Amino acid sequence: MDNDVSAGSTTTTLGHLALGITLLAFGLGYTDVIDGVSAADAVSLAHYVGGVALFVAGLFAFRDRDAATGTAFSGVGALWFTWAVTSGNQMSDNAAGLFLLLFALVALSLTLGAAGGGVLDQGTYGLFFVSLLLLAIARFADNDGLAKIGGWFAVAAGAVAWYAATAALAKWPTALPGRAAGRGVTATG
Repeated sequence: MDNDVSAGSTTTTLGHLALGITLLAFGLGYTDVIDGVSAADAVSLAHYVGGVALFVAGLFAFRDRDAATGTAFSGVGALWFTWAVTSGNQMSDNAAGLFLLLFALVALSLTLGAAGGGVLDQGTYGLFFVSLLLLAIARFADNDGLAKIGGWFAVAAGAVAWYAATAALAKWPTALPGRAAGRGVTATG
């Protein structure tokens, strides 16, 4: 069984915590599972933790010559910051849907780019992509039910990012157990 345990860099751990917390607050706001809490209530958290802290973590990752993490954290941080500072502005549902769709394309690029980096990163960005795509479609179609589903995907993405950070701190396994491709397959072929 593969028990790959990642100590993770401080920058990566901090970034995953910031992303996880922001996604959890953002997603829970869309689900309506907590009475009186909406996505708009996540604005301050998205502004400072998801925007500023995540962007700075990305800059530190670039300093450490980790281009993939630097790109992911800086890009997502800039997008969270933009979402937070524009959230109080009046805009059409189509404009908000377009922003979410563009944000989803960034998450898709990060998902595809994380293919060799690890299942937790790819899972976080993949779930985030699905969430943003569903939220964009919900804004275009004015569909609250679809927005709730998108919120749950954001919660799942936040939980995976949070687990990645916690696993790095606690030195828990971060890789799935390996298995053979099929019956009769051995390590030598």
